[in-house]
This record gives sequence, structure tokens and C-alpha cells, in this order.
Amino acid sequence: MTDLKGTVVTWLGHATVHIATAKGTSILIDPFIEQNPKFPKGYQLPEKIDLILATHGHGDHIADLVPVAEKHGSKVVGMVELMGWAESKGVKNTVGMNLGGSWKYEDVTISAVEARHSSGISDGNEVIYGGEPVGFVITIQKGPVLYHAGDTCLHLDMQLTRDLYHPQFAMLPIGDHYTMGPKAAAIAAKYLGVTGVLPIHYGTFPVLTGTPQELAAELQGSGIEVRAISPGESVR
Repeated sequence: MTDLKGTVVTWLGHATVHIATAKGTSILIDPFIEQNPKFPKGYQLPEKIDLILATHGHGDHIADLVPVAEKHGSKVVGMVELMGWAESKGVKNTVGMNLGGSWKYEDVTISAVEARHSSGISDGNEVIYGGEPVGFVITIQKGPVLYHAGDTCLHLDMQLTRDLYHPQFAMLPIGDHYTMGPKAAAIAAKYLGVTGVLPIHYGTFPVLTGTPQELAAELQGSGIEVRAISPGESVR
């Protein structure tokens, strides 16, 4: 079992994840809340959200980015083009990044790594270019190295993420159709060299058919643990 060394990872349905480090840094990834059918009923976000990480510009990942950032006074981190859009909507504190770059905040270092997907922002009647999609490696001082893949297909550069950052625990999409399915996600976990996987981005809508059971079957005998939890539950 992956030792998260006091870090708590809470799945909030779809690709929305909250991370609390042992030192108390609070990170929310891809806030999709009000229209997310899998967001846990009655769940209240922590009062303190230091960082919001946005992997790309699709509505099922940034629908609640602006109101959450405003309410909690969070720094919002993502690709420069996506952050330009966020600023145009009134977000005051953004950190624009690009692929390969890292940025340090308190006890965490955020690194933007490649994802293969698309990133158009639906804004009224317009579709705005949101920059390239990314995944995030979150390196926690005296803690684990986490990887949130965002929306992506399987790609060989995940091996570079392994060699550069040595992630131990990965949050991987498994739903298929728009992202990797379970078979590809199992190969991704092996490429990454992680010891544990939290499956995300499945079951939210009928088209997302991949299941944690299929992922576990694909990883049988690999030594990689599938931490299949319900929305609102945590991995510690």
C-alpha cells in the first residue's frame, strides 16, 4: 500500500479531487461541483483552499473554478491561456504555467506535464482556445509525489514523467470514450511506476463505461494497488 505520509486525497466525483498535505496545504483539482452528478451530496468544501489546479478548459473540469476561487481566495494554477481566460472572468490570483515548468508553493511543488486531449473553453456562444491540456505532478515536501493525469490518452511520455518525478500515487481517468479506458490506464500505471492508483473520470455519464473492477483485473499481479473509493471518501 502506498504510504501517503499524512497526505489525504479525497475524490469528489468525476476528475475533481481535494488534497490536504500533512502541513495543511489545501489543493482542489478540476472543480466540477454544481452540475456534477457524482459530487457527493451534502459535502462541503474546506474553508481553506490555497490552490486550485485546472488541467484544461472543458466545462466538466472548470465549471466551478471562478466561484470557488472567489469564495476561498485561492491561487489558480494552469496553462497561461487558461489563466488568461480565468482573469477575464474576475479571478484575481493566477499562476500561468506551461509544459515542463514547475512552481513552488509552501510545502508543494507543482509541475505541468503532458496530457493528450483537447482544451476548448465553451464561453457563451464562443469556443475559446484554452492552451494545451496538462497533467500535474504534485511533489510534497517530506510527503508523497502525486500525479493527476487530467484527461488524456495513454502516451509513452508517461515514462518521462516517471523518470523525472518518480510519482508514487496516480489519479488516472478510466472512463474511456473521451480518455483512457481501463486497459490503457493499467499500462499508464506501469509506465509511471506508481504503487497505487485512484481511478477517476468514470461513471459520471453513461458514455464513460470503464470501471475500477476492469482496471484491477488489468493490473492483477502487477503489485499496483487500485484504490477504488466512492465520491466523498478519502485515501490516506
